[in-house]
Amino acid sequence: MRCCVCLFQQSLQCSPSKMAAGESNSRSSCLNLSNSGPLGNAPPSNSAHSSPASNGGSMGAVGGINRSAGNSNPQSGPENGGGAETALRSTPSAQNPSRQSVGQSGATSGAASNMTATSSSSSSSASTASADASAAVPSLPSSPASVLVYREPVYNWQATKSTVKERFALAVGSAVFDAMFNGGMATTSTEIELPDVEPAAFLALLKFLYSDEVQIGPETVMTTLYTAKKYAVPALEAHCVEFLKKNLRADNAFMLLTQARLFDEPQLASLCLENIDKNTADALAAEGFTDIDLDTLVAVLERDTLGVREVRLFGAAVRWADAEAQRQQLQPTPENKRRVLGKALSLIRFPLMTIEEFAAGPAQSGILTDREVVSLFLHFTVNPKPHVEFIDRPRCCLRGKECSITRFSQVESRWGYSGTSDRIRFSVNRRIFVVGFGLYGSIHGPTDYQVNIQIIHTDSNTVLGQNDTGFSCDGTASTFRVMFKEPVEILPSVNYIACATLKGPDSHYGTKGMRKVTHEAPATGTKTCFTFCYAAGNNNGTSVEDGQIPEVIFYT
Repeated sequence: MRCCVCLFQQSLQCSPSKMAAGESNSRSSCLNLSNSGPLGNAPPSNSAHSSPASNGGSMGAVGGINRSAGNSNPQSGPENGGGAETALRSTPSAQNPSRQSVGQSGATSGAASNMTATSSSSSSSASTASADASAAVPSLPSSPASVLVYREPVYNWQATKSTVKERFALAVGSAVFDAMFNGGMATTSTEIELPDVEPAAFLALLKFLYSDEVQIGPETVMTTLYTAKKYAVPALEAHCVEFLKKNLRADNAFMLLTQARLFDEPQLASLCLENIDKNTADALAAEGFTDIDLDTLVAVLERDTLGVREVRLFGAAVRWADAEAQRQQLQPTPENKRRVLGKALSLIRFPLMTIEEFAAGPAQSGILTDREVVSLFLHFTVNPKPHVEFIDRPRCCLRGKECSITRFSQVESRWGYSGTSDRIRFSVNRRIFVVGFGLYGSIHGPTDYQVNIQIIHTDSNTVLGQNDTGFSCDGTASTFRVMFKEPVEILPSVNYIACATLKGPDSHYGTKGMRKVTHEAPATGTKTCFTFCYAAGNNNGTSVEDGQIPEVIFYT
């Protein structure tokens, strides 16, 4: 084993610059190997006993990318001599491996075809190592009367070995290499090309397999991750993913998200999405955003937690569509932009824009149809609001669980409306974000209401958030959600006014109101305390004791 390591170290030291660069003249990098016997998971023996394959011959220059000429019996290595010389060559990829499907070039398929290698140790050193190893193998007595035992090889035993010592104990660190040279359908070719693996990434794989050295950087991490997955080396995969996590930023979040989805790394993908949620504007402005694929764009636009106004999302989608049209060799006309956006266009929540934002941007873009533009203008300007084909659910750029408090303990009937707003003053003991109110509905059965909701800063009389919308009720005494377009930040010990102006028939109302209402988070025990007070001025009769606005919906 010591000889194998020495040979491998010699091979790595001979010309590392050529290996990493693939030789500047675009030739494939080469690391010469000499084989002397079978390796790793040896084929099953028909003998009652079987000697370990790792004792059957020299492992060669890279610690085990070799095989015996016959490869049919683990005891035949010493008698058969050095075996055939095998050259494994790694050639630069014809296309970026990150653009390929992992399923198409996974570890299993790689085992039968797309292999390469290289060699740099001298033939004399390999021959000496082979002779020494052969001499050390005792011959086993024949036992014709013994019971024949067939043992199925264990697939990918290397994945359970995290250190080089453990991997050497079982001969080789990749199930793919093991299958290629020791499996029942082992290749007989003396030279195998790797057309889709970068030389620097393959060198990093070999160094990790046989020296536990992790050699990855910003320029090589993606190709190394691809190579580690192709040749079933999960320990190196984990190092690559950890490197990407540590270097995740808003300006590369979209690029890494695309790669995480391609390589089926759900944990990395989740971290990328969280970063995009927190830094949506910066992530959208990054250069790599327009390079993502359509599926990744759809996955992001489907999220309810993006922290940016909808008009900016639309602008970013148009930029992406322009780049995608060029990639598909289409003229960047409004019609072609709509075509390449596909499902992504329906995920832009146009109803969340203000009428001014919609009129200045989307309405004039040519991407929406005339019918869609008219429908959205009607949605902005008339009540009751007509149905639109776009999502009107607010995005909430907040994590955690939605919370709510109810300030009444009993519900009664008949609360009328004449254009005056229902208002109640409140304060909280800690910072929260209010996302909507729960309101009472009609006592006369299913009905639609028009409503304007607001939160006003009491001292400055500034409107911090509002939404002019509507809601449908079913005639029960339940509350019905009416949401703001964006979360409204509420600071501790500051007075605010919750305001709702309803237009519709008489409704239910709450009684036996509470001045203080406390919400306790089940998981953490954190308490959020609301204090309600009478709002001076016209308030349609709503007070601490009776009235509308029974429920506040918020995040902490």
